[in-house]
Amino acid sequence: MNTKNIILNTDSYKSSHYLQYPPKSEYVSSYIEARGGDYPKTLFFGLQAFIKEYLLTPITQEDIDEAKAIITAHGLPFNEEGWQYILDEYEGYLPIEISAVKEGMLIPLKCPLVQVINTDKKVPWLTSYMETALLRAIWFPTTVATLSYSIKEIIRNYLEETSDNVEAELPFKLHDFGARGTSSEESAMLGGMAHLVNFQGTDNLSGVMGARRYYGAEMAGFSIPASEHSTMTSWQREGESDAYANMVKQFGGEGKIFAVVSDSYDIYNAVSNIWGKELKEQVKQSGATLVIRPDSGEPKEIVLEVMKRVYKTFGGYKNSKGYIVLDDSVRIIQGDGVDKEAIKEILEVLKNEGFSADNIAFGMGGGLLQEPNRDDFRFAMKASAICVDGEWRDVYKDPVTDSGKRSKRGRLGLTKDFETVRVEELGDRENLLVPVFRNGKLLKEFGFDEVRRCHL
Repeated sequence: MNTKNIILNTDSYKSSHYLQYPPKSEYVSSYIEARGGDYPKTLFFGLQAFIKEYLLTPITQEDIDEAKAIITAHGLPFNEEGWQYILDEYEGYLPIEISAVKEGMLIPLKCPLVQVINTDKKVPWLTSYMETALLRAIWFPTTVATLSYSIKEIIRNYLEETSDNVEAELPFKLHDFGARGTSSEESAMLGGMAHLVNFQGTDNLSGVMGARRYYGAEMAGFSIPASEHSTMTSWQREGESDAYANMVKQFGGEGKIFAVVSDSYDIYNAVSNIWGKELKEQVKQSGATLVIRPDSGEPKEIVLEVMKRVYKTFGGYKNSKGYIVLDDSVRIIQGDGVDKEAIKEILEVLKNEGFSADNIAFGMGGGLLQEPNRDDFRFAMKASAICVDGEWRDVYKDPVTDSGKRSKRGRLGLTKDFETVRVEELGDRENLLVPVFRNGKLLKEFGFDEVRRCHL
């Protein structure tokens, strides 16, 4: 059994749609767009991963036989003739063309991101059959990439106001802690590499491997040695200081960085007495940067209190913008209860208390990779044109009960000014919707660095 049988990678009811189109239908053109959301643009990403994983491998006779058995038993008609035609005439490669904007581009809402059309007039049903798999492949990584980017812009603003080292600090300010909180390893991979389009800090190895496998990134993200509660509490409460000292011994060294969760018992005692007194000289003399991690409580209150205590014990200096930067031997990371709003609130509190954003990094888990959903940007794939007996017709929906669901008409193009036009009205203007896949072949391949540079 092929676990990636593309014939079964759809919604059940799609199997009956080949019987529902008008007689003499030949081609169907559909598009994908983000119809709305609380950010004005989306950062398009993830299509290439889907193409490489699912569309460069042909369907087989076994796939057709399996799909026939499943779908008919499931209570639906099965288009055996259509799928057999694809196997016989195209050696199992899907006769569709996918055009898309460049991966990594920031595209305003309500613009077509992708356009799909069948390339053989005998399979007009195939375009919409791909909706489920294709839409899922795009909305999730694009939504995560957009969320990550919007947070990056928030952090950038605070760095520009309070830091002397904006470009050096920014890439490592938001760390992906979300792998364990996702619904599957593939979700962790897709969301993880989408985050890495914007940042370079991650503990999500699946994301690193996705960027490597699908976008040629030799190493897209980096991590550091870090403790967890099990390793710290295994020393028992009376051994808390020894547990921390062992971290300094194991991971200290000139220019190195390591993180220690320090709230297993009393975060304030850990900061002021254990780190700030008992182990202070060991930390400073190690040459490394200790990153203290609170992991419970109200984030903005805890971070500020920890920051004040660290500054009181380790000291620091004021930068050229007049904000306090902690001693180079110590920093803080907040990874509990973190989302977009919490990050902004914490940075605002710290700024108001005179602390630079240099001092803090964030770890984000479920809020980054699991909470996003298709409705965040109202992603949809809709048919916009059909060719019947050689004549193109507009296809659209315009529900009287929800004008926001009004769909576009015709075969579409997208200009450099992000104007959606009919392809016949493009003239000599460049179309941002460029063919990237046709009949089993990847036509345009993006490298990960290219994706990263695209929206800078």
